[in-house]
Amino acid sequence: MKVQPRNADGFCKNPTAGIIAVLVYGPDTGLVRERGQALSRAIVSDLQDPFRVSELKADQISGDGARLNDEMAAMALTGGRRLVRVRDADESVTVAFQSLLKQPPSGDTLCVVEAGDLGKSSKLRALFESDDKAAAIACYVEEEGELAVTIGRILGEHKLTIDTDARDWLAANLVGDRAVARGEVDKLAIYMMGASRVTLEDVRTVIGDSAALDMDEPALAAADGDIASIDRALGRLFAEGTSPVPILRSAQRHFQRLQMAVYHTTRGQTAQQAVKALRPPVFFKMENQMTNQVRRWNLPNLALALDRLMDAEADCKRTNMPDETLCARAFFQVAQLARRSGG
Repeated sequence: MKVQPRNADGFCKNPTAGIIAVLVYGPDTGLVRERGQALSRAIVSDLQDPFRVSELKADQISGDGARLNDEMAAMALTGGRRLVRVRDADESVTVAFQSLLKQPPSGDTLCVVEAGDLGKSSKLRALFESDDKAAAIACYVEEEGELAVTIGRILGEHKLTIDTDARDWLAANLVGDRAVARGEVDKLAIYMMGASRVTLEDVRTVIGDSAALDMDEPALAAADGDIASIDRALGRLFAEGTSPVPILRSAQRHFQRLQMAVYHTTRGQTAQQAVKALRPPVFFKMENQMTNQVRRWNLPNLALALDRLMDAEADCKRTNMPDETLCARAFFQVAQLARRSGG
């Protein structure tokens, strides 16, 4: 079965009866991990319990479907429901799951499978979507509006309310990786312990110097025409396992905001006034840099930059070229536009 996005979080907390395997996949690796954890904890509270939790790698079952069936059929020596987790799954495990779903063992063990971005042609994804004993949950990068709702919900769990401008600023700066967003919002909740309301000043105090803002670095460097800084920033993000798609989305948002600010300068505002008028507000440590970028860029070149970034995202989803190569190439092309704009 295919779990609809609006039902995904509820399903993870209380998986449908009769489901023996759940595939969690998508470009937002943080959200894949978060939902995989939520599903796992719905079955076993202590994920370190060796009697109730079995961890398998994809290569352990890709050529041996019997291994998966054996783990699913095993009984917990201490009692209770068992969990089997498969990380970094790919198409190579499809045959093993076909065998499992065709002849499922008795018992109530649940298998949670985590994978990266699987296209519509994926046989593994199709198997989990079509079988009534399995479920597939897609984890796509949340838009700012969706993340804003998530932030409000997470803070609500801590008995906190958040001002609209603070929530929107958080969403704009944390969008791209759900796990990073969750970690930063949980940190904010700890900082606010004993309070009831979160303001923009609170958010800037806690999140301002956070690694969560690293996602902005390639976009800022590209808008400056700084190729060396792009290379360093992308290398760091890729090494951390960040998918190219949210990096490209973050850059698109930055250049859309630049476009808005540059437009206002054509209507009489100074670059500084145009930057200060942006909503959500620009993080104060970035104001001078963004003001200089507004002075550098013009509307035609900004339109070209956005085209390059959006084309790169589309190519990541529809071509066989390495995503990281496509992403880096787009940023370097945008940096060249910045240099021409500055000239």
